[in-house]
Amino acid sequence: MTVYEVEADGGSRSNPGPAGYGAVVRDPKTGETLAETAEYLGTATNNVAEYRGLIAGLRAAHALDPAAEVLVRMDSRLVVEQMTGRWRVHHPELRALAEEAAGIFPPERVVYAWVPRERNRHADRLANEAMDAGARGEAWDPAASTAALAAVAASPAAASPAAAEAGAIRPAVGWGSAPDLGAPTTFLLLRHGETALTPEKRFSGSGGSDPALSAAGRRQAAAVATALAAGGTVQDIVSSPLRRCRETAGAVADHLGLGVTVEDGLRETDFGAWEGLTFAEVRERYQDDLTAWLASPGAAPTGGGESFTAVGERVEAARRRLVERHAGRTVLVVTHVTPIKTLVRLALGAPPESLFRMELSPASTSVVAYYGDGNASVRLFNDTSYLA
Repeated sequence: MTVYEVEADGGSRSNPGPAGYGAVVRDPKTGETLAETAEYLGTATNNVAEYRGLIAGLRAAHALDPAAEVLVRMDSRLVVEQMTGRWRVHHPELRALAEEAAGIFPPERVVYAWVPRERNRHADRLANEAMDAGARGEAWDPAASTAALAAVAASPAAASPAAAEAGAIRPAVGWGSAPDLGAPTTFLLLRHGETALTPEKRFSGSGGSDPALSAAGRRQAAAVATALAAGGTVQDIVSSPLRRCRETAGAVADHLGLGVTVEDGLRETDFGAWEGLTFAEVRERYQDDLTAWLASPGAAPTGGGESFTAVGERVEAARRRLVERHAGRTVLVVTHVTPIKTLVRLALGAPPESLFRMELSPASTSVVAYYGDGNASVRLFNDTSYLA
């Protein structure tokens, strides 16, 4: 029986935004490319583009041999887990696309495997070519794609192993003459829902009792889950290890059919002896320490707490890990007040005292996008419209 390998990918610049997909069919024994396909989709989400790439790759393989067996390799864990049935498909549009993909070949003749992004470069290149063509008002041209790849291969820079592995050309498009940086890594920052301590405005960090969500907090988490499912843009979910965040993340994950990865660097500040106290109680008991804390990011709460400087270093290290791990994807990051404010502050290049000038509500969402050149863009802050 004939066996084909299908590599597929899709992307969206802004998510949702200008989107496209790419897919390639190979002979797994020789590595020979048997078919390539790509298309600009107009405005769509990353998830939709990835599914459209999968469908195009399967249809290309089916056109070659309807009786073939197929190994699908994608760097979208969402698509792979949903197509294998391990994760549920909640979003109606994605469910329809998944059903369409499942109907191209009998399910027993298709095997799905997740691969790291660097092993999906061919399809990624095709998807970016399609998006670049769409930006020019053109359709993707396979002949132009072949010529561009040949030009890259013939250039002196292509002699390096890194260039050979990338096998892609990145035209200068976007703002002015800036290079096309591809899809940013987008953090959708979600503060956890309320706990019993939240309405009383008590210090609740990582050194206290680790409270659970209250009834109000659970309702907030459910409302967030419904809103995010309707948006259909979240591809991965990462959470602080603290219970209130894991419960909030779990509510969303159950609704979206996604898993949750815990990142310890996203935990809240350790407020030391201030844990569980109100601001007024801290001022009454530890006035000098509180004054120092308000004046300097290097000052720590009484009793071995963390300074904002220390938290900033921890959060920035976690940010770098997550951007590398989820490059080009939209990640729901479920965390706390200080980590979210810190990420916004760092993205804006704002001074440390700006942390005291931001209001962040329970179960609110903020959005920061990180680009390949190291720049960041704050797109949303403290949205609670879905809680009304």
